[in-house]
Formats: sequence, C-alpha cells, structure tokens
Amino acid sequence: MPKRHLITCALPYANGPIHIGHIAGCFLPSDIHYRYLKMKGHDVLFVCGTDEHGVPITLKAKKEKKIPQQVVDENHSLISKSLDQFGIHFNQFSRTTNQLHHQTAQDFFSTLHKNKVFEEITSKQFYDEEAQQFLADRYIVGTCSNCSYEDAYGDQCEQCGRTSNPSELINPRSALTGNAPVLKETTNWYLPLDSIQDEFLNNWVNNQKNHWKSNVYGQCMSWLKDGLKPRAMTRDLDWGVRVPIQNADNKVMYVWFDAPIGYITATKEATGDQWTTWWKDADTEITHFLGKDNIVFHTIIFPAMLHAHGGFNLPTNVPANEFLNLEGNKISTSRNHAIWLHEYLEEFPGKTDELRYVINSILPETKDADFTWKDYQAKVNNELVAILGNFVNRVIVLTHKYFNGVVPEGSIDKLPDFSAKISDSLNRFNQRQGLEAYMEIARYGNKYLQDTAPWKLIKDDANQQKVADCILTCLHIVNDIGLYGQIFLPNTSHKIQKILNLKSYEDKITAGHIIEESELLFEKIEDEEIDQQIEKLTPKTPIETSVHQNNTQPIKPMIQYDDFVKLDIRVATIIAAEKVKKADRLLHITLDVGTETKEVVSGIAEYFAPEDIIGKQVTYLANLAPRKLKGIESNGMILMAEEEGGSLRFVSPDEQTKPGSVIS
Repeated sequence: MPKRHLITCALPYANGPIHIGHIAGCFLPSDIHYRYLKMKGHDVLFVCGTDEHGVPITLKAKKEKKIPQQVVDENHSLISKSLDQFGIHFNQFSRTTNQLHHQTAQDFFSTLHKNKVFEEITSKQFYDEEAQQFLADRYIVGTCSNCSYEDAYGDQCEQCGRTSNPSELINPRSALTGNAPVLKETTNWYLPLDSIQDEFLNNWVNNQKNHWKSNVYGQCMSWLKDGLKPRAMTRDLDWGVRVPIQNADNKVMYVWFDAPIGYITATKEATGDQWTTWWKDADTEITHFLGKDNIVFHTIIFPAMLHAHGGFNLPTNVPANEFLNLEGNKISTSRNHAIWLHEYLEEFPGKTDELRYVINSILPETKDADFTWKDYQAKVNNELVAILGNFVNRVIVLTHKYFNGVVPEGSIDKLPDFSAKISDSLNRFNQRQGLEAYMEIARYGNKYLQDTAPWKLIKDDANQQKVADCILTCLHIVNDIGLYGQIFLPNTSHKIQKILNLKSYEDKITAGHIIEESELLFEKIEDEEIDQQIEKLTPKTPIETSVHQNNTQPIKPMIQYDDFVKLDIRVATIIAAEKVKKADRLLHITLDVGTETKEVVSGIAEYFAPEDIIGKQVTYLANLAPRKLKGIESNGMILMAEEEGGSLRFVSPDEQTKPGSVIS
C-alpha cells in the first residue's frame, strides 16, 4: 500500500446549490473512501473546492443583475455550509477565484507555453455581432449532432453527455441574443491532444483496464478510438484566469484547464510547502471521484496536461459514478426537479445519516440509479429503524434490565469477520456492496439475539452465565456497528460511542464497564412527510399554483373562439385564507363569488401571507373541475400573473367590482 493517499472530489460549479445527484456522483463516495482509509490508519488528504469561472457564471450574473463575483460568493458559502452540515469535511475546501489558484494555474500554463506544448492557432470562431464579443462554448447553443437535442451547449450536450466543439452543432445560436453567430478570426492556444494521444494517452489508458471501473475505461477507449483533436485552452472572455503570455489580451483560460488545477491549489492551501509530497512523490496515490459527465476531463485532458508539464503524479484511479435520477426522471435544476441538499437539511433536521444510507444503498456505480421518496421511507423504516436501530436498542435495554447497565463477566461467542467483506468491497470502490456488508452486522446481531433468547434463559438460574455471554457478545456486535459506522453512518457511530460510554473505538468493552441508557438511533418517517416532498416535485398545474406562464415564454398554440367561451371567468373577493398544514406552498382560500362561496387551494404561500390578502379582489376560473389537495377539495382557480424573475401579481379589476361579475 502507498504511504499516503490524495483524494479529490469534483469541484461543484458555483452557479447554484448542490442536489442529491451531486451527492451520489462524487461527494458521498469520496467521503466514504476517505473515512475508510482514515479508519485503516493511512495518511490521507481530502481536497475539493468550488469551480467559479466559465460562461454559466456570467450568464447567471447577467440574469440576476449581479457581477459574477457576487454569484460565486453566495453559492460558495451555501455549498460549503451544506456539505459541512451533511458531515462531509474536507481538509481543504478551496475556490478557483482565490489569488493562489490564479497564480498556480498561470504558472502551470506558462510552463507548458515555455516548453512549446501549445499550438498557437488563428481560426474563425463564432462571434455575436449584436453583443460584440466572441462566444465561448457555453454561449453557443444548438442541435446536438449526436442525439438531436435542440438545446445542446457548444462544449457538451446535457441530453446525451457527449463532449463536442461548437462547430459540430446544427443551427447554432447565441445564448446572449438568440441571433445566429457569424465567424470571425481570433487566435487561441491549443493543447495538441492528437499528438499526446499517440505519444502517451493510448498506452497509459490501456494500462488501466484491469483496475479502473468498466464504465470509466469504456468511455475513455471510446474517445481514443474516435481520435482526439487539438482543443483550445484559452477563451475570449473577461471572467476567468488571465492567460499570462504576450499577445493574449482579453484571453482567459478554458475553465476545464484551470478547474482541475484547483486540486493542486487546495493541496497547497492545506499543506503549504509540503504540497509536492502529495503531487510528485511516488509513494502518493491519487484518486479522483466524479460523475460520468466529467470522466473525459479527468482521464484524458488533465492527465495530458500533467504529462505535458512533467514532474506530476498521474491519477491511480478515477472511480466515476453514473447519474442519479429522481422519481423516474432526470434531475433538472431548471424545472426544480431536484432535492437540494440545503433544503433537505432544513426539512429533515438531524437526519443526515438517513439520506447517506439511502443514497449509498443505490449509488449509480456502473449504471444510472433512481431515488424515490417512497424508497427512502421504506429503507429508513424497514432497515435503519427495524433492523439496525432496533438491535442496538434491544441490547442496551437488556444490559440495563439484567445487569443494571454494567458489562458482565463472560465469554464472547465466535463472530464472523465483519471487516473482511467491507474492506474487500471498499478496496474495489464497490461502496453499495460495502454498505450491504455493514448491514449484515446488524442482521447477524438480530438473528443471534433472537436465536439465543436471553429473556427465556434468564428464567433458569442455571443459565445465568449463558445470559451474560449473550449480552457480552451482543455488546461487541453493537461496538462493531459503531466502529464501521464511522465509514457509512458517522452521526450514528457517534451516538453508539456515547451509549457505550467509550472515549474512542480503540477502547475495549470489558467486564465492569458502565453502559449509558439507550436512545433511539432513528425514528420512523411518516407518510405525511413523504407526501409533502413528493408534492414539491410534482410539475406545476393550474390548480396547484394558480399561476400563468411567465411572460417570457412563447405564446401557446392558437385556439378557437368556442374553446374560449367554455371558460367561466369571474371577479371574486377573498374573504378568508390560511396556510395548509404541512404544505409550505399552499394556501386554503375562501372566495365570495356573488351567489355563493368557493374554496380553492392555491400555491402562493411563499409570496403572500394569509392576513395580507383578505378583501383582495381576484380573477377566478369558476368552472375548472374540482381536485383534492391535502384533503381539501379545491374548486376552481385564482388566476395570477408571473413576472420575469418569478414574482407573482394578482389579476384584479381597477375598481371595486361586484363579486361574481363575469369577465368576457
């Protein structure tokens, strides 16, 4: 085994918060590996940080009327806080906007330039005449030539995952203005991946066949088989790391050139002058954890950069995961079809291990996986509560009942080697199997306790020693659950250590040791909690949101007059309103519609307080079929206007109007 391990986790992009797809893709797998190696006594460094350059940041800033630095500052803070609260603690969580990173990336670039690695190429690039600027890859959208997805970016298609060049797009258009771009000459510096492939990458990747995951190796070989082409490492932008050479005014580094160098920067920040030990010493093993959309950058482009520079270690392993879907559909941040980590932490306080467990149990290690809230509930209730938590609680309760909480004298029955299966799985980066092996400890404990049945033995004085042996054995099984829980369920491990009254798991449970009172490690997840989460993911419908399409959306297809006259739209007055219990977005509203009152459920609670809308006159669709939401029958719909940016406005008459008046 190497003397030390450097673990990197793919830098999350600082244009928004992180969701469970990010957790499953790289954060949880890297954290498990880090905890495992630390428990085995290895010297380990765990680094990450936020990736804060690139076009999506500038687009987000423009949309929110901010400068890019404001956007990345806000998201870096949110991401780092969420990960810390989730129990993922890096030795260093850096930022690519840090001055040290800019200097590190510039030094790296300068070395390659000095060694004449780059090819300086003048070519025609897409240019937006209205915006008067060259368009970086992410500023260009069009139809993917591989899967025909109409909104593929110039550097990568989010539909099929294929990395490409803007010139490969069909019908390209500018993301800034929507105009078709023109071609204009500009000079950039290219990394000659074609020659590096022949000279280095082919042999190096081929040598990884027996120890890289098949999905990683297969994707690499597919790229190499197609043949690599020179790729520009500079861009015509004003947001990023400045290119430190002459004749490169208004040029910044390609974000995928400077981002992986962020691992080196984070190592420098964590270790100071010792950073070369982690990047250049032969006794250090480097492991990159990431999602499948980043495989090419960590197995081809970054290794090509390191090789061309010289003197750096190359990654030993790149155990990339596939994608995690949500409720049968791809996670979509634009449609808010996601479980955001910071929201989960707020809505399920103290339940970090529950989410860790469920995601670990379905990690998309070699193929895409699906997270569902019902599965989350079932795994927590039927496995964590009923198996693991139940066993620990029974053992501690019986210890206090039979021995007043004092560990008895006795012999430990022979136990399986729980560590062997766990270690074998984690050494192969099969963390789902590692979790299964961990849960076998609790399953074995439950069976052993049930088979031995000390509650029956205690009735006969001749069996007192058997009872003591059983409880002592069970306490050691509980200890093993806590010990290996440091890898998979760190908060639970800490609770068990506290119950066992141990300063650390290196301490032994011996006769006379006092055990603390039991506490429930997990609690059942109720149906209402799950229903609320599923409701949040349900696509917005008129009755649930009472919101018209944003005025930036295209007009819907034409309808006939006969279709319009079917709608019964009236003026109504709000006479009562209250929040719907356990539904943050919903208000229960009572309307005066003239001849009668009507009750509707409207998804506007995050925009309006109930007491502020009493007496408000609104536009009401009266003949919409009723539907039940949270047990309340909603009859009709309040019509709203949604402004650009998402704020809502009631559609109301200019003057007080009699309730029930028909709008036509």
